Amino acid sequence: MSSDPRPASGRVAKSLVVAGASRIAGGVLEGVFTAAARLRPAAKPLHPQGETLAATIARAGLTPAVGVPWIDEPGVDEGVVRVSRAVGLPSGWPDIFGLAMRVPTVSGHGDVLFATTGRGAVGRFLLLPGRSTSSWTYTTLLPYRTASGPLLLAAESDGPDAFTLACARITGPWTDFGHIELDAASGSGADDAQGTGPAFDPVLNQIPGLSYYPWAARLREGSYRAARYSRGKNLNGSPPE
Repeated sequence: MSSDPRPASGRVAKSLVVAGASRIAGGVLEGVFTAAARLRPAAKPLHPQGETLAATIARAGLTPAVGVPWIDEPGVDEGVVRVSRAVGLPSGWPDIFGLAMRVPTVSGHGDVLFATTGRGAVGRFLLLPGRSTSSWTYTTLLPYRTASGPLLLAAESDGPDAFTLACARITGPWTDFGHIELDAASGSGADDAQGTGPAFDPVLNQIPGLSYYPWAARLREGSYRAARYSRGKNLNGSPPE
């Protein structure tokens, strides 16, 4: 039984276009990060200053399941969260805020990075600057690849030391599944750009069931490769091998 080759060729062409575009965009991002690192030599060329705190991440579980055990199943994790400003402008100035979360996994740990965006179907893909950590919703901006399809994660400020975790399909409604409680007493003030805090890397450190689509990995990998380069050069005095 023969099939029309046009749909298949169309899918291949689309795949090649997406791959090429993401590779180009990833290269641009890597260039931006590398330029930032050269202008401001530091272990963290972006999000140079922030505060790292111990955190308790409580998950209530989710029904219907999304195919990610960490989201679908209830549990409590003792992890780490870093809240930072992307550019590092003085307090009170508009800046894009970031929230990096690290949770333990069977093989070590998994990192999830959020940034301030809108919450709507379109706004969730747009970075938005704010004046405080509670100005906007934090989302992963790029969807994760899961067993049930693409999935976005979000963290909504729920007071000065708490966030509500939610997930959603590309343009679908958000569904709460967990809560982050920060231990304010565990912080020692803002860490600096010299790498005193943990180096979060969502490309290398993934939570089981939450992986990147190849195009999304290409977008992120360039910037994180530049960050790893900057971190190694800043801490060791020479570029890493």
